[in-house]
Amino acid sequence: MIGTICARGGSKGLPGKNLRYLADKPLIAHTIECAKNCPILQRVLVSTDEKEIAKVAERYGAEVPFMRPEYLATDCSSKWLVFRHLVKTFEQIEKARIEILVDLDTGVPLRRPGDIVACVNRLVNSRIDLVVTAYEAERNPYFNMVELNETGYAHISKTPHKPIINRQNAPRVYSLSPGVYAIRRKTLWEYEHWSKSRFQIHVIPRERAIDIDSDLDFRFAEYLLKRQEYKNVS
Repeated sequence: MIGTICARGGSKGLPGKNLRYLADKPLIAHTIECAKNCPILQRVLVSTDEKEIAKVAERYGAEVPFMRPEYLATDCSSKWLVFRHLVKTFEQIEKARIEILVDLDTGVPLRRPGDIVACVNRLVNSRIDLVVTAYEAERNPYFNMVELNETGYAHISKTPHKPIINRQNAPRVYSLSPGVYAIRRKTLWEYEHWSKSRFQIHVIPRERAIDIDSDLDFRFAEYLLKRQEYKNVS
């Protein structure tokens, strides 16, 4: 079972974020260390198109056995296709078959090794295709999220059978976090997108699910790390 970390160089939302220092190390290093501390991951591979990211990844203990091609490193590139390329190329080089791929997004530096184990256990002990981390959403489409119709009027996104007067009575909904994706190999070729598969979620605390896409996210993650409560321990 391998852990994968996809880290392209051309981030538009936060340029250079994978190499930007979060607390005492580059952002990507937090995810590499989490993966290296997870007992069920036999190897940790990084898929990147940028040589500097590859160099830093290897310095922190990950493997970069090949570089990602440019056509899979654009703003429009599908991560699903990146997974396929990674698996096929790795198997050709190693002459070995990957049965489960565990992908860890660098933008979620506060997930823990125990979250990885929980996702994999849920996957292998069931007939589902994929498990992804998630957290209980702050907003709820049954209660306080709206859409605009063609005339410009707003309406509740998901219409309940009867009006919901407080959020506690609304059905629970969850926001997905890319912190951990545990995926069966065959799933990558059976479906064109992960959302078409039979998947379940592993719920983690909101603090561990923070997804860095902006400078504000970065500063908040650094604040949490400095509180010493969200180190990469099980």
